[in-house]
Amino acid sequence: MKRLLCSLLAAASLFTLTACGGPSPGTSVTDPAHSAGSGSASEEPTPPPVDEKKAQIDALLAQMTLEEKVGQLFFARVPETDAAADVANYHLGGYILFGRDTKDKTANDLIQTIRGYQEAAKIPLLIGVDEEGGSVVRVSSNPHLRAKKFASPRQLYAAGGMEAIVQDTHEKDALLKALGFNVNLAPVADVSTDPGDFIYDRSFGQDAAQTRDYVSTVTQSMTADCMGSVLKHFPGYGNNQDTHTGIAVDERPLETFKSSDFLPFTAGLQGGGVLSAVLVSHNIVKCMDPDLPASLSPAVHETLRDLMAEAGAENNVVMTDDLVMDAVKAYAEDGSVAVLALEAGNDLLIATDYRAQIPQVLAAVADGTLDESLIDAACARVLQWKQALGLL
Repeated sequence: MKRLLCSLLAAASLFTLTACGGPSPGTSVTDPAHSAGSGSASEEPTPPPVDEKKAQIDALLAQMTLEEKVGQLFFARVPETDAAADVANYHLGGYILFGRDTKDKTANDLIQTIRGYQEAAKIPLLIGVDEEGGSVVRVSSNPHLRAKKFASPRQLYAAGGMEAIVQDTHEKDALLKALGFNVNLAPVADVSTDPGDFIYDRSFGQDAAQTRDYVSTVTQSMTADCMGSVLKHFPGYGNNQDTHTGIAVDERPLETFKSSDFLPFTAGLQGGGVLSAVLVSHNIVKCMDPDLPASLSPAVHETLRDLMAEAGAENNVVMTDDLVMDAVKAYAEDGSVAVLALEAGNDLLIATDYRAQIPQVLAAVADGTLDESLIDAACARVLQWKQALGLL
């Protein structure tokens, strides 16, 4: 499989442009203005160009086993033991590093650790981290990696406006990329102006219009740096309580989401383009689905896909928040919350307990609960994100 992947990628690199780079060596770029009207009436019409990027993904997907495709759908929390072995054994799509994984490490320690994960992978990994700034700083909380923690967006804006936000984003991206990360699970796109809200400390702390501008600025900057961004927490956290420890129910009307909460997500998708993904919260949002958490709700995902289509990002990746959170545990009697998440429309599953969830997904395909075409579609979007990040 690894030789096959290398062959496919080598062939594709001869004629494919990545989202994070310019033309491949030896590739000529035709000036559209020069080409327009250059033919004659007697010439055969030029056939439409082959979508080489899609062809690369289709060829790779066709050679993957079901186990490999399912593994790609898991953005796993790094386990305490056997992390490199699990990359190969479970065919994982990526790893998210938390404070435990960066604590007390030198830059070289972390670089070598991440390199070891990548070397174990047949398909390059998404390597993610929550480096939001302020209260959530998994990397810069370690003084060996940065002398000072990254400031919160609210602090930066107060001190230097959007210029300070842009400068901070580029500095953050440079540090993360140097260490081996390719995805930062940021920015927080939630609209919150009340210091009493659970999400306020992690938010921009301004109204919807200002938060929209902030999110657009950050995602444009991250895409310029070829850093994957993750807009969170759709459909907007509001004043809900912490879903790590229980169920939160959002009673707000749909119009509030349309006129306020959705604005930063739309702007982020437009600003970040193919490098922006969306993370869905575990809140129960009654105006969309009174019964299921947003992360497990087909109705919420249908709303999100419609919003993404309007932003020209209908094929971008949608992911869950961590599936071990208390807010979703109760919804899968047999423990297969990952199956419910895929049925709802997620492409990528953040999972601490992936060793239990991956077999559940495979069993669901085997017994017909999940159609393999759903797995293929989700895997294709994950691979397309990796392709856009320059990993394929």
